[in-house]
Amino acid sequence: MEKNLHDFISQLEDRLPHDLVRVKRAVTPAQFEVTALLQHLENMKRFPAILFEKPLNLKDEPSQFPLLSNVFATRRRCALSLGMSPEDAGLALSLEYAGREEKLISPVTVSTKEAPIKEVVKRGEDADLYEFPIVRHHAMDPAPYIDMTPVMKDPEQGFYNVAFLRNMVKGPRRLGIHMSPRHNWQIHRKNEEKKRPTPVAIVVGHHPAFYLGALNVSPFGVDDYARIGAIMGEPLRLTASETWGEDFMVPADAEIVIEGHVLPNVKEVEAPFGEFTGYYGPQRLRPVIEVTAITHRRNAVFQHIFVGHRDNWVLGGIPKEGSLFNLIRGIVPTVKAVHFPISGCCRFNCYVSVDKKIDGETRQAALAALAGCDFVKHVVVVDADIDVYNEEQVMWAMATRVQADQDVDIIKNAKGNTLDPSQTDDIMTAKMIIDATRPVQRPFAARVEVPKEALNKTRLEDFISPQVLDRLPKA
Repeated sequence: MEKNLHDFISQLEDRLPHDLVRVKRAVTPAQFEVTALLQHLENMKRFPAILFEKPLNLKDEPSQFPLLSNVFATRRRCALSLGMSPEDAGLALSLEYAGREEKLISPVTVSTKEAPIKEVVKRGEDADLYEFPIVRHHAMDPAPYIDMTPVMKDPEQGFYNVAFLRNMVKGPRRLGIHMSPRHNWQIHRKNEEKKRPTPVAIVVGHHPAFYLGALNVSPFGVDDYARIGAIMGEPLRLTASETWGEDFMVPADAEIVIEGHVLPNVKEVEAPFGEFTGYYGPQRLRPVIEVTAITHRRNAVFQHIFVGHRDNWVLGGIPKEGSLFNLIRGIVPTVKAVHFPISGCCRFNCYVSVDKKIDGETRQAALAALAGCDFVKHVVVVDADIDVYNEEQVMWAMATRVQADQDVDIIKNAKGNTLDPSQTDDIMTAKMIIDATRPVQRPFAARVEVPKEALNKTRLEDFISPQVLDRLPKA
């Protein structure tokens, strides 16, 4: 059965009923009300998915589209979206993604009559972005932004690339688009060199597994529709677009698809925008999209990512954990886990555990992580006895197993990410490797442990009542 967002919402209410909050009061997304509510909850360390049932659109009118946000703010929900138990949200989730990411499942085509995305079709002047409850996120954002996934198609090889890119609302049929020099930027550059517009289709709402698949770290040239199918566990259903027909296919089971052209050699002011780093990305001249058509389901939900917060971070971290695990394992077979912690926006810091047999393996594992994902700035490699999903343990390993003059390497003049506010250059950055593992070739102090036999025979509930245990405060 094809996966879609509505089925996931039903599954979420059934399996994790406290993870979804329905807000029935009207909200104005373009006036920061949505992000203000999400921030209040975050301040309380609460991260539910929220379905705003009565949002206003950009005309300040009641929107026909409910607004869904914060879906990806917990790993439990991400695990559920991949058909796993919500309790398997740590290492098991990363390894499951890694296993699926090694495959490709080719998409299948369905007719426009069968495709839910074609239930409502609006072209030309009828296509109006202002009908949607588009969110304005942070204080300095100059406009509401769509922060979902534009799809582009390589003009030479014909593969599709799907990426999260921000789109600034500039008019009812006009968007700004920011592209870092990565895959979609490369596709647009190929077209722009020949003075051609670049077809683009923005997918606003789909099953969460679609978006986890979209953030794979595959090389340029791998068809993202096939990779997304592998992560979803079934072929992605595609249908012909309104603007380009079968020359450009779009997800048939999406909620909303916005079609348009990225204009060649046209740039306008875009941003500042509160980015995944937790800082504002600077104002720059960026390309422009002219919208040609909008299609959607009759009961479409407008989906949104709370950028610069857990919703944004967790979503980006899980695919990178799986992708880099596969890459590192090809070089260092003893790798046990890869984790992108919240503290590094699930982008900049990477923790790797290895069952080290040779001292040089740690540097090889770290170099593979740096090469495999240009977001990564700092790699900490720890032994297999350290849980990389427990940052306290990683910091303990750094404190007790690292000598800075021997175990820290700095790599200068490497390609970084344009949104990193610490960079003094727009592209170039420094990278750091920290080897927080014990040496193999010389003795090292043993780690303390309570005997396993004592743990097995001494049961906590035999000494402290469950009522008392329940009242104990958590650290």
